[in-house]
Amino acid sequence: MKQIFLSVVIPCYDEMANLQKGVLDKIDHFLEKKKISYEVIISDDGSTDGSKDFIKHFLREHSYFYLRENQHQGKAGAVTSGMLHASGRYILFTDMDQATPIEEVDKLLPYVQGEYDIAIGSRDSKRKGAPWTRVIMARGNILLRKLLIGMGDISDTQCGFKLFRQDVAKTLFSTLLKMHHGFHTLSGSNVSAGFDIELLYLAEQMGYKIKEVPIEWLHVETRRVSPIHDSITGIMDLLRIKKNALEGRYNKI
Repeated sequence: MKQIFLSVVIPCYDEMANLQKGVLDKIDHFLEKKKISYEVIISDDGSTDGSKDFIKHFLREHSYFYLRENQHQGKAGAVTSGMLHASGRYILFTDMDQATPIEEVDKLLPYVQGEYDIAIGSRDSKRKGAPWTRVIMARGNILLRKLLIGMGDISDTQCGFKLFRQDVAKTLFSTLLKMHHGFHTLSGSNVSAGFDIELLYLAEQMGYKIKEVPIEWLHVETRRVSPIHDSITGIMDLLRIKKNALEGRYNKI
């Protein structure tokens, strides 16, 4: 059986608005044109807005798309579930809103096919189209992250567009899952800044080579972002990662 070249993992939580814009069709058209073997794993995070029914209808005519149904555990849990079930030689996770278009994977692939283990998308610091509150949040997060845990060689940890070699993805996400003893059922939306930071921090501790690649990105409005709540959550996540680092948890893997 021929190995799949590229797996695309897309977390989904109440994404009806984006699904109705035809984002899955756009992803399908791009991958079909590339003439590669691929799979798209939509990792649902317990959606209740009809997203799962929409996706199931789409799957009837798109045999390389698959739906994983998870309990609501937040984006971290949905991404981890999808990544651990992906079988491609290279595995990308990307957001359903396609703020970073799927076409940008062409910019990342040469690096993981070469000397790097992970290639991550990096947005312009001006965050084109984003409200000033989001820009301030992003810059504050970067400054605090560098002060607390370092990773000064990476400017944008939060872009939801990251590509991994298969062996690297399996090791990293399996380790994260064990460290957190699985992900727990939640209520309400949960998009934690700490997930991406911890993922990349762990990757650095494990000696993986990471390449940050400038990509196209356009702000897509979402009701799930709360400047005050998300800023507080982000600080708590950074403090948790710092505590884990001081206790040597990342060195015991």
